[in-house]
Amino acid sequence: MKNSMGLIAAFLGGAIVGGALGLLFAPESGDETRKKIVDALEKRGIKLSKDDMEDLVDEIKSQVIAEEK
Repeated sequence: MKNSMGLIAAFLGGAIVGGALGLLFAPESGDETRKKIVDALEKRGIKLSKDDMEDLVDEIKSQVIAEEK
């Protein structure tokens, strides 16, 4: 049971990092990408302020950079 939970956690973590990388390297401008993220989150009932969104983007960037090293 413990191994399967680790596998699921690793899969979900990889999916999140992969999605974040896809968004960061998308051919759209940053403003357009941020708007799409905010719209998708709002559809799920999650509301982020501009500062919260910037913090989220910074956190994703730092995790991606740490993964590259």
